[in-house]
Amino acid sequence: MKNYANNLEEVVLSKRELNVSFEFFPPKTDEMEVKLWEVISKLKNLKPSFVSVTYGAGGSTRERTHHTIKHIIDETDLKPAAHLTCVGSSKEEIHQVLENYWQIGVRHIVALRGDMPASSPNYQLHPDGYKHANELIDAIRKTNMNFEISVAGYPEKHPEAKSLDEDMDNLKRKVDAGANRIITQFFFDADAYFSFVDKCQSRGIKIPIVPGILPVSNVKQTKHFAKMCGAKIPKWMDQIFENLDERQETRQLIAGVVATELCRILHKQGIDDFHFYTLNRSDLTSAICHVLGVR
Repeated sequence: MKNYANNLEEVVLSKRELNVSFEFFPPKTDEMEVKLWEVISKLKNLKPSFVSVTYGAGGSTRERTHHTIKHIIDETDLKPAAHLTCVGSSKEEIHQVLENYWQIGVRHIVALRGDMPASSPNYQLHPDGYKHANELIDAIRKTNMNFEISVAGYPEKHPEAKSLDEDMDNLKRKVDAGANRIITQFFFDADAYFSFVDKCQSRGIKIPIVPGILPVSNVKQTKHFAKMCGAKIPKWMDQIFENLDERQETRQLIAGVVATELCRILHKQGIDDFHFYTLNRSDLTSAICHVLGVR
């Protein structure tokens, strides 16, 4: 316990300022929208660098994403980053979305290829669309809209990539096309992140690599997410959450400790920026930020 207390003390008393950002997903119902705005109202006081809003598979949440982004701009002083995927859209449609975002005040895009809709196994890319994220980024850079661009990175390999080297080649293409920042997929092993950073540096990638942090409140759901995005669930995590399915408060406490310790390890090695996948919940994220000194 003494070592853990000393580790927390290093973070709490650190003189380095931490920067946090939060990810939300657009609500599907009026009730979910009310809950989202309760979350945003609580987390906005932590003054995040930006908040991102996701974009469903195949662009399925385009209107809801746009509505949420506009609401954030109109009702808060937060800086929104709009997710934009190119799957299922023509180049003209993508350009129109970009113009709409620019007109309402969006200056930050999270550029992604996007997932194929799970409900359409025979889904085909748009014949006049962008096939890869680097093509989308290149197109954005050729407009007269000077967006800041973030892209996704996969410390443990994108599930569709044949190898980590192939995945790194793809990431390098996105960076060379004009990305400003890499936000990683979530991970639970700090060594996976540091190994990923080393590989990026060996490829000449010099832009910031922000670790994505997912506080685990629902283990079954997390396993589902991990399978979809190629993240690994360590054996110790299975064990530490064992037999807690019906004990939500205990799960929350453990989840907070696990995520805080991961952030502590990263911070000790010089990482000062963290991107939290909130799942439209505030309690865990705000508690972790509080311990880290972001209040």
